[in-house]
Amino acid sequence: MHALPPRHAEGRTAAGSAALGPRAADGACAGDGGWVDLRPRPGGDESRAHPAAPLPGGGGAMTRFTLDGREVEAAPGETIWTVAQRAGTEIPHLCHRPAPGYRPDGNCRACLVEVEGERALVASCIRAPREGMVVRTATARAESARRMVFELLLADMPGPEGRDATAPFARWAARLGVTRSRFAPDARPAPDLSHPAMAVALDACIACGLCERACREVQHNDVIGLARRGAAVTVAFDLLDPMGASSCVACGECVQACPTGALLATSVLDDRGHRSAEPAREIASVCPYCGVGCQVGFRVRNGRIEEVVGRDGPANRGRLCVKGRFGFDFLVHPDRLTRPLIRIAGAAKDPADCLDPSRIRGKFREASWEEAMERAAAGLRAIRDGAGPNALAGFGSAKGSNEEAYLFQKLVRTGFGTNNVDHCTRLCHAASVAALLEGIGSGAVTAPFTAVRDADLIFVIGARPTENHPVAATFIKDAAARGATLVTADPRGSSLDRFATEVLRFTPGEDVALLNAMLHVILAEDLHDAAFLAARVDGIGALRTHLAAYAPEAMAERCGISAEQIRRVARLYARSPAALTLWGMGISQSIHGTDNARALIALALACGHVGRPGTGLHPLRGQNNVQGASDAGLIPMMLPDYHHTDDDDARAAMEALWGAALDPRPGLTVVEILQAAERREIRGMYIMGENPAMSDPDLAHARAALARLDHLVVQDLFLTETAVLADVVLPASAWPEKDGTVTNTNRQVQMGRTAVAPPGQARQDLAIIVDMARRLGLDWRYDHPREVFAEMAQAMPSHANITWDRLERENSVTYPCPAPDAPGEDIVFHDRFPTPDGRALLVPAGLSHPEETPDAAFPFVLTTGRELEHWHTGTMTRRAGVLDALEPSATVSLAPEELWRLGVEAGARLRVTTRRGSLECAARADPEVPEGVVFLPFAFREAAANLLTDPRLDPHGKIPGYKLCAARVEVA
Repeated sequence: MHALPPRHAEGRTAAGSAALGPRAADGACAGDGGWVDLRPRPGGDESRAHPAAPLPGGGGAMTRFTLDGREVEAAPGETIWTVAQRAGTEIPHLCHRPAPGYRPDGNCRACLVEVEGERALVASCIRAPREGMVVRTATARAESARRMVFELLLADMPGPEGRDATAPFARWAARLGVTRSRFAPDARPAPDLSHPAMAVALDACIACGLCERACREVQHNDVIGLARRGAAVTVAFDLLDPMGASSCVACGECVQACPTGALLATSVLDDRGHRSAEPAREIASVCPYCGVGCQVGFRVRNGRIEEVVGRDGPANRGRLCVKGRFGFDFLVHPDRLTRPLIRIAGAAKDPADCLDPSRIRGKFREASWEEAMERAAAGLRAIRDGAGPNALAGFGSAKGSNEEAYLFQKLVRTGFGTNNVDHCTRLCHAASVAALLEGIGSGAVTAPFTAVRDADLIFVIGARPTENHPVAATFIKDAAARGATLVTADPRGSSLDRFATEVLRFTPGEDVALLNAMLHVILAEDLHDAAFLAARVDGIGALRTHLAAYAPEAMAERCGISAEQIRRVARLYARSPAALTLWGMGISQSIHGTDNARALIALALACGHVGRPGTGLHPLRGQNNVQGASDAGLIPMMLPDYHHTDDDDARAAMEALWGAALDPRPGLTVVEILQAAERREIRGMYIMGENPAMSDPDLAHARAALARLDHLVVQDLFLTETAVLADVVLPASAWPEKDGTVTNTNRQVQMGRTAVAPPGQARQDLAIIVDMARRLGLDWRYDHPREVFAEMAQAMPSHANITWDRLERENSVTYPCPAPDAPGEDIVFHDRFPTPDGRALLVPAGLSHPEETPDAAFPFVLTTGRELEHWHTGTMTRRAGVLDALEPSATVSLAPEELWRLGVEAGARLRVTTRRGSLECAARADPEVPEGVVFLPFAFREAAANLLTDPRLDPHGKIPGYKLCAARVEVA
């Protein structure tokens, strides 16, 4: 087998070190009179101004000038181009992209205008107006110069439209009447088709630098630069590598920015390698992958999504990652379920079927919807009426809409008669939510991740946002680039580390030791916010006593961080005017995850870093609607809006709304349900969009439990590892095939819209849930998700002033929202916490025994997680062509030194064994993995990491310890 390269690290060898190509006098014509270059300069100098043209505004005042005979005003920082655009005057532009994060560059000269009294034409995109200036945008001289610019550029083009008939170059050339060039072309380089998602055709490149700015300054990946000089200037990926062999992470920002089609998504190419026509329509929606909640435009042709573009949503500002841009052809994969399936009588349920889909041939038959739904409901009714409601359970989905989550938990509670309902939050941030509810009275984030723009310090612990939340990572990189202090803390390294001031590579499982040592320093040195604690927080006395034993010198050896660095980071955090704390599943996916989160919450509260701009507590949510599904009550111990099932008043309110009696006892969680199924206490399940046969720990037992069920109904897109054990399989709709709302990690409720129809006889999930409810005896009559949303508003006061119609207009509204016409509150808990007395509580977190301690038999620590290209259990991304091409198979990552000790090279087959089982896959050398640690992704059926993970649970959040168990690694 060929050697596998290490994981890409967002441009470790980037073209930034290559010689840059020429700019037109660094962004301004040599003869320009009185220019201002608005591009940022090294050392923090944001502008460079000629004495004749001071920066506009003079302390914020508006600048008045004349534009094409009209008096107009420019706000501070505006250019002639932006004022003209706002006034409805279009000026050609190629190197300028009026989108968030893009600075003007002024090198293409397409936007030249005439300024009275000045000899030379000026580039309007970088020229700041001055008081009394007279500007003309459409003089014969300016238009002649623009046409010459386009004619010169057209000489090297593969045709009059470049390679993209829909791009700015083609549109402006046509408007200017430039259809041919009198100039001889230069040599045209051959296309680079080495990347599965993007085609590079530099015969259409005009060296405008937009792709470089997109990569280096917007996404901060630093892969693209301009190399060589003069006429030989060229776009370079890393050190002039083919794009497919470079460290490109395939975010596609360069494709979205390119004005000529020199960079295009392969999905839009015709037989000539061009894009010749616009898609039929573009539908505004939201990305269905991680919790960031990027707004997207689905561009549809002939009933299929041809391309996905980023829209200017509050969580992404037009940016996307590889999954959000290139991960949607799973919709038309041949594996899509298009008709209901029923298990053939006598066909055994065998857990081994999960390993090999070919084993299930002949075990299912196609059925009509009527037969399938009646068979599904009858099996559930029989168990409910015979063994009792608590013999049933349901798993809902955080991949669907708020409306689906709300109706699913309502169905289980009123149709089954039990609180045995849960979803994937139990496997990602249950510990975080438990600690937040206990400490501050709310399980939601107190500030969005975009609050990094106001933060002086950003503390990222137990998270790898560049892989799991790539667009959120760009905002963190933005903040670091402007000078914010970034502290990263994780046993594994991350490509975010290269932006960090301090990197804490602590010992796996010793989060509490590190955080308590930092708290010890803060309290011992009186660095805490005494006024904030006195006014708003209880428990400081008990915490101070508890921390006496946690001096950095006592914890240094245990957590693997020197006492000196612990003290330095603690002081940085405490003395920061505004610190934002972000964490991921490295904190929560532990049998002491709640204690990890308690210590982290105490750290922020002790320093008063909550409730102000640039401060807050933010557990980065995993799936696209984990926040919304939890808000809607898709959890076993809480009703919608986080009211406990044994809260008599809250339960009475829901009973009145739903017209049904509710069980006050909390239900079982995900892992507990399957453990109960193995004991035959749970006899039937309805699973919508979840795949516990891949996502649960100790999969051999989880799969055996699913196989033992008397009746299993699965509603999904594909015949998943869970669906192969079902009695009835119902073909569902994917996110781009439905209308509905989702709530992202920032508490932004956002509108998703139908872009394409479900295939074959697949149905809308909402319609399936309603049909199931009616067959279980509930008189439900919901015809549209807007009706469900209206009911949710009654059940969830947190969503006050957010309506379906408002979301249709605005696309996104943050909760809580104080009025129908007011924006939502990004930063919450300014003056009180949502607790009975308005005060938060510091909860001491103690050291606990690690999940499994490495020993002679199992000397490694195994940790699991996601990869950039794949999502959750791989159900969608393994069937997305680009994503699977970029990362086609499972690998086990170890430090290069560990591979050397094993006597193997990258690509060798290794066997990984824990106390629960073994699996084999190819080795990957990863310098970000510390010695003694082995990393496995969990998206690959053929090497399912959760066959090895520990099923023991955190006692408070009931979450498994996916991040740490003892393992052995051998040559296979």
